[in-house]
Amino acid sequence: MKKEQWEQQIRWGITAFLVIAASVFVATLFINFDKIRAFVGTLFSILAPIIYGAVIAYITSPIYNRVYHWVHDLLRGGNQGKYQKHLVSSGAARGIARAAGTLVALLTVVILAVGLVSMIIPQLYDSIANLVATLPQNLSETYRNVMKYLQDYPEVREEVQEYYNAAYSYIMDFLQDHLMPNMQSIVASLGIGIWSVVNGVKNVFIGLIVMIYLLNIKESMLGESRKLTFALLPEKWAKHVVEEFAYINKVFGGFIVWKIIDSLIIGCLCFFCLSLMNMPYALLVSVIVGVTNVIPFFGPFIGAVPSFVLILLSSPVQSVYFLIFILVLQQFDGNILGPRILGDSTGLSSFWVLFSILLFGGLFGFVGMIVAVPLWAVILNFVQRMTRHLLGKKGLPMEAEEYISGDERARLKD
Repeated sequence: MKKEQWEQQIRWGITAFLVIAASVFVATLFINFDKIRAFVGTLFSILAPIIYGAVIAYITSPIYNRVYHWVHDLLRGGNQGKYQKHLVSSGAARGIARAAGTLVALLTVVILAVGLVSMIIPQLYDSIANLVATLPQNLSETYRNVMKYLQDYPEVREEVQEYYNAAYSYIMDFLQDHLMPNMQSIVASLGIGIWSVVNGVKNVFIGLIVMIYLLNIKESMLGESRKLTFALLPEKWAKHVVEEFAYINKVFGGFIVWKIIDSLIIGCLCFFCLSLMNMPYALLVSVIVGVTNVIPFFGPFIGAVPSFVLILLSSPVQSVYFLIFILVLQQFDGNILGPRILGDSTGLSSFWVLFSILLFGGLFGFVGMIVAVPLWAVILNFVQRMTRHLLGKKGLPMEAEEYISGDERARLKD
């Protein structure tokens, strides 16, 4: 057998083995998905402080970089020689600039966290306490108003009264037969919840320390990771890996950071407008709207449902005004504010945005819905680059229109 034929058979054998191994690996992932997700959850809880620190460092990295360059240029005269004499040595300038960048980034996180907690928690408590205190009265008043409107429709009135009586009986039975007898276990669960909060605060505190380290060693860590990539992979593939991670950083940095800013603006604008409209629970509703707005496409609707119910229990008329307002706010965010802040940061069509949120939201819940759009943009970009590479090797055209028939192409242009 000729050497070329032997080498070709070896390549085919290796390819077949890799395809089979990849198929078995993917099948194993799907079969044991619940176990794998549980393992990932356990691993996440162990590494939570590191993950929190990495996420906070990634979000505050633009602040750190801007302060670092500003202080360094101030002390060293910048790149254009604004000062005839440098104030300090190059090493001292770097050290002072790093310290200033770290301090500003840390203060930004602490001030935002403390400010939000000090403003939101007391008002949230008052809103929830007021909701609980006035809930029976609001329900009774709502019931009376509904029955008043249904005076001319006795059949519908009777049906509504039956449903109301059944719901009232269910709630009372639940309180007497389930809630009160299980009060001890509820108190125990409350203790576990308090411990979870304490543990979460501990993780965030450690995460801030991790953030400080990561902000100051990110360049060296980036250099070490690139060095390891070039050491393990052929130079051509190493360059592709570095380019792919640069694209990932661009997409995630451009989307998540600006989406958070967009959601903060929407939350503040919502609070301002609801306060002018004298809406009940203005701060609580604004927090819900701002947090859920981080989720693309579905976020405004997810936040509108519980907010509408809260306002409905207090004032049915104002709940209608709230729905109109939230639709206007969503249109403003989707057509004016969002495009100006985010631009076309991912390049995904509306269909792929919807698809990615449904997919990753179903797999990973709330966090999956937040990272769905940039993550799917990265996956599609990788597939497109791989497709162009394979088509180029075969000498085939790159445009998708070349693979569409004449009639289909005409309909596409129409």
